[in-house]
Amino acid sequence: MKNITVSKAARLCSGRIIGNSYEDREIARVIIDSRAVEPGDMFAAYKGERADGHDYIPAAFAKGAACCLAERLPEGAQGPVILVDDVQKALETLAGAYRETLDIPVIGITGSVGKTTAKEMVWWVLSQKLNVLKTEGNLNNQIGVPMTLSRIQPQHQAAVVEMGISGFGEMRELAVMARPTIALFTLIGHAHLEFLHDLEGVFRAKTEMLELMPEDATVIVNGDDPWLAKIKCRQRLIRCGLGQDCELRAENIKALADGTTDFLLVHKDGRIPIHIPAHGRHLVYAAMEAAAVGMSLGLSEEEIARGIAAYKVMGRRGAVWTGDKLTLVDDSYNANPDSMRCAINSMADMPGHHVCILGDMLEMGPEAASMHYELGKYAVDKGMELLLCCGELGREIARGAGDRGMWFKSREELTAALPQLICPGDTVLVKASRGMHLEEISEELKKL
Repeated sequence: MKNITVSKAARLCSGRIIGNSYEDREIARVIIDSRAVEPGDMFAAYKGERADGHDYIPAAFAKGAACCLAERLPEGAQGPVILVDDVQKALETLAGAYRETLDIPVIGITGSVGKTTAKEMVWWVLSQKLNVLKTEGNLNNQIGVPMTLSRIQPQHQAAVVEMGISGFGEMRELAVMARPTIALFTLIGHAHLEFLHDLEGVFRAKTEMLELMPEDATVIVNGDDPWLAKIKCRQRLIRCGLGQDCELRAENIKALADGTTDFLLVHKDGRIPIHIPAHGRHLVYAAMEAAAVGMSLGLSEEEIARGIAAYKVMGRRGAVWTGDKLTLVDDSYNANPDSMRCAINSMADMPGHHVCILGDMLEMGPEAASMHYELGKYAVDKGMELLLCCGELGREIARGAGDRGMWFKSREELTAALPQLICPGDTVLVKASRGMHLEEISEELKKL
């Protein structure tokens, strides 16, 4: 955090410095895990459900922390502690103040589905020309965004910040900190309905950031999403999709046998052949959105195509694994009805006998059961031959699939049945909310 010293940080967040061995050092970045502290870091002591960060302040100083941000002073603290009434609010204030000192493009990415994929795709594209910082992993909430902003250094020419929410007002708070100059909206879908109630609520919550963006900012949206089609903003608007009214349009999409994807990107000045080294129609949207960001920041067509071709799948977000007997699409990272449908649509493009191993989608609100039932019907309509389901709501998916669905009481029962149900040549999708831990089933499938 260039030019943010311990004393300046204390002033910015209205804290007071207590502790011995005080040295007014420049703060490198903000960290909330004492094990990850490096010399010069600020350790923010959060009190969580399972652990209280205040107990780890001595350990943070032992690893060279410049200071700690805390609500109380623990015994054994051997360095400057900035005491505040609320660590979270203080950190947000500090991050926002630091952002105001930066004169670089900040790309804020949000949506119900595909935030991390879009973030990675944008980073790969921009990195062909610029030194770009991006959100690590999925640190996209009110703790993660300040951590990301604190990592921006003088050498960085742009920052790609993932912004995730679960309730009203949260996006406004994230936008106050990040102040995006480019906003990217991936999709308005059925996520966090327990808190946002319906799709209109999701739309209103996600678009709160528009009020805080300058007039000369750029807003990039999925042009095929019916809710994002309703966006009215004073900023420049770029739509990406398959429709003729989109400024960036994908044509001639081809799912290739090796699990990669080709398409032609059409824009007002020309056509760009695009190759994505991964599987899934959702990646076509992410590639178009990344191209729109690249064009907005002056990248050439060659740089954009090269960046998309360099993209790498992160973790279990639709990773394709091919063995001697089956092809596995491991999408077990997370799920909601929209991402489930997207994964099933992409499966339909792949060869082989299609088997979907599906589990509960969490935080869906009072209509959760019907959403799961409709998903089962949707999978059958798209040609999925067999659905193996677990979880209480997974039972509804199996019911919707009729005679193509099978339900298991537990993940363990489903795993035990796999050798009898999975056949040579099968193409298998594994997907559910993270809390269902279906990644364990993905690993068992690889053993088969």
